[in-house]
Amino acid sequence: MSNTSNVVIFSLSGFSATANYKITLFSLTLLCYCLIVVVNVSLILTIILDQNLHEPMYVFICSLCSNGLYGSIGFYPKFVFDLLSKIQVISYEGCLLQAFVIYSNAVIDYSILALMAYDRYVAICRPLEYHSVMSVRRIAVLIGFSWLVPLCCEVMIITLTSTLKLCGSKLDKLYCVNWSIVKLACGSTRANDIFGLIITAFYCIHFLLIACSYVQLVKLALKSREGKRKFTQTCVPHLFCLLNVTVSLLFDVMYSRYGSASLPQSVKNFMAIQFLIIPPILNPIIYGLILTKIRNKIIYLCVMTGQRFKLRVKV
Repeated sequence: MSNTSNVVIFSLSGFSATANYKITLFSLTLLCYCLIVVVNVSLILTIILDQNLHEPMYVFICSLCSNGLYGSIGFYPKFVFDLLSKIQVISYEGCLLQAFVIYSNAVIDYSILALMAYDRYVAICRPLEYHSVMSVRRIAVLIGFSWLVPLCCEVMIITLTSTLKLCGSKLDKLYCVNWSIVKLACGSTRANDIFGLIITAFYCIHFLLIACSYVQLVKLALKSREGKRKFTQTCVPHLFCLLNVTVSLLFDVMYSRYGSASLPQSVKNFMAIQFLIIPPILNPIIYGLILTKIRNKIIYLCVMTGQRFKLRVKV
């Protein structure tokens, strides 16, 4: 990855607003990261260890939680380190890598949620064909593409960014954002703008396909009591997660491109990190609480763990 500018290190000026609250923010961030790891790993292990949960919907949930862990690795360790550092800087290569991880995580989330919407559509609208359509091989291919396509898109975006000559090294952020790097370019960024719009349009199509599938699901759910029950049990948590991710991403994209420079730095910081905090915590909690099979399995495991602990204490 060639750096055509003289920039070697970026300074992250977003930390200027955290100077008086570093210890508090460090404690909250560490707690938040631990919570993300615990809830996502718990759900992943619950699904892997229970044969009854080896179904397409739960496999997709497992993939969604794995992506939550992947994205958090790109942000939290560096953020925690910076909170304890006197100066907050990141190398050129490290900045591009962080931007790649964070935004590939965001679009992988959306790809997986689109697959989950398709899975629910087939399960409820075409139940007799479900097992033939959602075969093990097809699920593996779909999950592979839900990761591979976003990763390839982000590779192309970061590659285009790496060819730009930069006229600055100050990022008004807590972490590296591709658009913030592009705005430091001295020359034309037309190629970056066009490719960015193509990627945005591609994921807008995802949203339209999800919306179409849910129109069909709602129509079917209103026809019978059984349809309403299936929709409530399996589609409602997906809708919560979809709304969670969509609002967070839309908020971040709109703010990054059109946000007001007059806002206080603390407000800018919250707007920048909310999509890295809310979805990876809420998504597994939503699925863990609402889906009966997962909830019952987690309760069973907690009860068994408590009983074993009591027996060891007595011994």
